[in-house]
Amino acid sequence: MGATAVAPLAGYAFAKYRFPGRNLLFSSLLGAIMVPATALAIPTYLLLSKVELTNTMWAVILPSLLNPFGVYLVRVYVQESLPDELLEAARVDGAGEIRVLLSVALPTLRPALVTVLLFSMVGTWNNFFLPLVMLNNDRLFPLTVGLTSWYQGAMVQSGANALFSLLVVGSLVAILPLVIAFLLLQRYWRGGLTVGSLK
Repeated sequence: MGATAVAPLAGYAFAKYRFPGRNLLFSSLLGAIMVPATALAIPTYLLLSKVELTNTMWAVILPSLLNPFGVYLVRVYVQESLPDELLEAARVDGAGEIRVLLSVALPTLRPALVTVLLFSMVGTWNNFFLPLVMLNNDRLFPLTVGLTSWYQGAMVQSGANALFSLLVVGSLVAILPLVIAFLLLQRYWRGGLTVGSLK
């Protein structure tokens, strides 16, 4: 959810505002898309250990707040589907920048926001390596790491058929939230929301 809140703000700012260092920041963002998340896990661990956030849920939540691909996706969507004339019309009517963002831009960006939400949800839900590096308390493990721990325990123990059954059920439960999210949010993927908004 945090990435879905940050991506539209950053993408909208990159698309519609001109500020010093804009192109450099966006180029850095594109570079961040090409860096695999596993390559950043150890530096992230060292950074968070300096502020004593390792082995807490914040160690997994904070690195997931910035989704470079989500920011890029929202920026492209804003450039293609949100005309400047529509924003200027709202400003002429007396709307401030916050009102323009909340009342004009965000409703138009609904398909992009749903896409970013689903991408970030799937990425965070299936994230394995970052929680494995950051957490050593088994009560904080997400399903991916917890099921792997159960599987390793089942391999060590003899006669662990009941544990294997729990693993199969746990794997099914692990994918149900993603399936439900896709089914509930697919109706928001509609294009052309601004068709007819300008004469």
